Formats: sequence, structure tokens, C-alpha cells
Amino acid sequence: MRAFIRLMRLWGEACAAAFQFLTRLPVPVKLDYHDALFRRSVVFYPLVGLVLGLIAAAVGLLLTSLLPPLPAAALLLGIWVLLTGALHLDGLMDTADGILSHRSRERMLEIMKDSRVGAMGVIAAVLVLLLKWSLLTELLPAAVTGSQGKLWLLLALVPLWTRWYMVVAIACWPYARQAGSGMGGFFRGVGAGHAAGSGLVALLLSLCVVAAGEAFGGLTLPFWHMVGIVGILLAVTIGAGVLMSVSIHRKLGGLTGDTYGAMNELLEAALLLVLVLIKG
Repeated sequence: MRAFIRLMRLWGEACAAAFQFLTRLPVPVKLDYHDALFRRSVVFYPLVGLVLGLIAAAVGLLLTSLLPPLPAAALLLGIWVLLTGALHLDGLMDTADGILSHRSRERMLEIMKDSRVGAMGVIAAVLVLLLKWSLLTELLPAAVTGSQGKLWLLLALVPLWTRWYMVVAIACWPYARQAGSGMGGFFRGVGAGHAAGSGLVALLLSLCVVAAGEAFGGLTLPFWHMVGIVGILLAVTIGAGVLMSVSIHRKLGGLTGDTYGAMNELLEAALLLVLVLIKG
């Protein structure tokens, strides 16, 4: 019994660590952070993404009922960024500054570590935010009244799958910096087992969301049609994510915490684009 309680405590701490690290949601638990805790926490990244997605979807529904699509999408995007403390957006800016400098590998890593933001970082952030805003202006009305199903449920799955891919990237590509350098170094030791466990959590949560929508009348498309759309989101996540990971690895000799955040931002934009295309 004690072993079971200890095991539940360990995984409960890992879940809390995932929320504390990836979001600004209040999690009033004091944790002793160490490498093993960081490694366990990645299993819960899809759950963190789903919670963020459900909050964003609920806020989007509320804003759409009060405001026209353009300001509603702008406010939703601002809240979406605030929920994570702009953690991943910061990674996108640092990655753009480094990789688009076209310097040597060592110099690119130095630029990415600099706390100051350069022109390429600002441009990348503005372009990605504009793309997300334009896609949300299309999705929000459809999320409430669209004939292609209640897309707000699928909107909630976007951050779920992008957070899962962060685990895949951590597990499958080497860390570009030296040991003890950068926050990404905390995740050394994350392997295929962690990625598989995180993937199983992502699949189960996705099916639960679709099943809940079916049970409570949130879907206007057949259950298996919605499952197929989830499969499309997964395929795009893997395809686009692997392309980005391979490209960044060639330039930097591995990935870093900044690049994990950058890929998350770009994958979110890609999955929102997929939903817009599905909406027609």
C-alpha cells in the first residue's frame, strides 16, 4: 500500500510539474525540481495541452457570443499567449534570431541564448501571431454554428497534439548544447518510452473529448468522422514536426529548449490551418 501511495505521489508531482513548467495556471504545490521529475512530467504534456485548449475554446465561445470575429479572435489569441506566459513564443523568437542569422553553429546557439530579441525574432513572432489571428477569425464563427461539426472541440485538441510532439522531439533528437547548459538540458534521459506513454495519453484524451462531444450533443458529424479528423491532426503534427526537427538538427547539431517552443508555435498554426481547410 505504501508503495502504491508513493507511486501516486510521484506521478502526481510529475503532473503538477508539467502544469507549473508549461503554463501560468495556479498550481499551489511546492516541488523539489530535479531531472527525474522533469522526465516523468513529459507524460502529462498532452493533458496540459488539452486543459489549455479547453480553456481557449471556452473563452472563444464566450467572446464570439459577445463580439464580432475579428476582436474576439484577437482577445482569444492574447489570452492563449498569456496562459503560457509566452514561453513558447519566446522560444520562437530566439530560434528565429539564431537560425536566420546564417552564422556558424556555435554562433547561432550563442545568439539564441541572448536574452535580447533581434529583428528576425520580432518578424517571426508577428507573422505567426498574424497567421493564428486570421485563422481564428475563420474558426470562431464555425466553432459555434458551422455545418462541419462543432469545431470548438477540435480546437481544444490543437495544443494537446503540439505538446505531445514536444516530447517526441525531446526523445528522438539530441540536445544541441553542452551538459548543464540551457533549460532543455533538464530533459536529458527522456526516451522512446516517455514519448510512447505521452502518445498513449494524447490518444486516450482525444478519444475522450470526441466521445464526450458525441454523448452530450457537441458534434454534428458522425463519431468516426471526427476520429478521422483527429487522425489528420496527428498525421500533420508528425509530418510537419519531423520536417522541422530534421531541418533544425542539421543547422544546430540537435535541438534546444528554444526550438521545442518554436516548433510548438509553428505546429499550432499548422493545425489551425488544417481546421480551417476542413471547415471549408
